[in-house]
Amino acid sequence: MKNNTINKEEIEKFSKIAEEWWNPIGKFKPLHKFNPIRISYIRDNITSSFKLKNKRKPLEKIKILDIGCGGGLLSEPMRKLGAEVVGIDASEKNIQVAKLHAKKNGLNIKYHCTSPENFITNTKFDVILNMEIVEHVEDVDFFLKSCAKLLKKEGIMFVATINKTLKSYVFAIIGAEYVMRWLPIGTHEWEKFVIPEDLTKILKKYNLSLEKLNGMKFNLIKDQWSISSDKSVNYIAKFVKD
Repeated sequence: MKNNTINKEEIEKFSKIAEEWWNPIGKFKPLHKFNPIRISYIRDNITSSFKLKNKRKPLEKIKILDIGCGGGLLSEPMRKLGAEVVGIDASEKNIQVAKLHAKKNGLNIKYHCTSPENFITNTKFDVILNMEIVEHVEDVDFFLKSCAKLLKKEGIMFVATINKTLKSYVFAIIGAEYVMRWLPIGTHEWEKFVIPEDLTKILKKYNLSLEKLNGMKFNLIKDQWSISSDKSVNYIAKFVKD
């Protein structure tokens, strides 16, 4: 069993383009397009699960750990919704960008350059976000085991990733990287994609049960993402710790 989930090549890849994080028409343009649907999905599922009623700050007092937080594209909206947010990422450059942007916007978010297995904390979190990260780590099983340890009993873990199908190869790699040039070539490796059944099996070992599984689909005409029943390319799952 490995004791490290950091893939140095993946970290290097994202470190090289770290200054692009907050540019909505830059290298991370697809994530900026993706963000509204991710935010609403996370917010709505947290508020219904924890029966939260505060309209102004719907996620107030909820402790969220954003793993593989990048430049803070999800951490910041979660903080604005009232959550107490900690973001971790294995890229020092990503963390520097995230810290600077949060400071500039007066947002109190704690950022650390680390991975889940090396993150030292006494806190157990209500919610863990694993968004577009499992397809970039070295050892998915060990990564998810390390994440599960940081989650409270009855806490929620969200995992968004790409399914390992022929369609995902065509759309997420050939289409997004080579044809549309939405992402730099080499952003994704099809071998690292994870099917929902495997993800569910791994997390079951660490006392997390699948509560919800949805597809995510991009509409070229509307130029926006929506939640879908089609899980053949992008999907998002909600797990609850037993």
